[in-house]
Amino acid sequence: MSEVAAADTSVSEDPKLRITEIFYSLQGETRTVGLPTVFVRLTGCPLRCQYCDTEYAFSGGEWFSLDQIVEKVQSFPGKQVTVSGGEPLAQPNCIPLLKRLCDLGYEVSLETSGAMDVSDVDPRVVKVLDLKTPDSAESHRNMYENIPHLTQHDQVKFVICSRQDYDWSKLQVDQYQLLDRVDDVLFSPSFHQVSATDLADWIVEDGIQVRMQLQLHKLLWNDEPGR
Repeated sequence: MSEVAAADTSVSEDPKLRITEIFYSLQGETRTVGLPTVFVRLTGCPLRCQYCDTEYAFSGGEWFSLDQIVEKVQSFPGKQVTVSGGEPLAQPNCIPLLKRLCDLGYEVSLETSGAMDVSDVDPRVVKVLDLKTPDSAESHRNMYENIPHLTQHDQVKFVICSRQDYDWSKLQVDQYQLLDRVDDVLFSPSFHQVSATDLADWIVEDGIQVRMQLQLHKLLWNDEPGR
């Protein structure tokens, strides 16, 4: 992350981004799960969640101009684009990229940790904001000031690592009235840490109106990079 932050601290006239990969696959999570999607994965992240499955995106990558990114995106079929990381908003030039993709008619989603300011994100973008649970080891990084900037079409995600995480997440849903604020609140079991069956049982027993999700890409391809 320091490499990215040192090299790219403001939006430039010729915006460039450090990119780990751009690829075409099925969306593995969120409300568009299963849809063919172009993924633009930015390099760098200030967080170190204990369950992170994209550590390969913490460093390295290559510099791309916005024109180069758009050209690569347009080489794939379809209109769904997900911008992710790492933490994409750690690079300020992510903001003009999101706008550019929206202007071109793409259905754009942004996967963000919730630790970066989302107030400048184009309102056409579907923000998938991850509120970090205590067992993620990064819950102290949650920027709750982002919640008022969520719109109805956005989504809030909780990765559940334990029963304690589940109970904590329920409290956040109630405290911030997330079910009224966004269309989808997503509860996902942390891979190999919480049984998907257990999480499903807890949700059903409590009658909480959240959407449980599994990570389709892990079920299909064992979460290989670029798939």
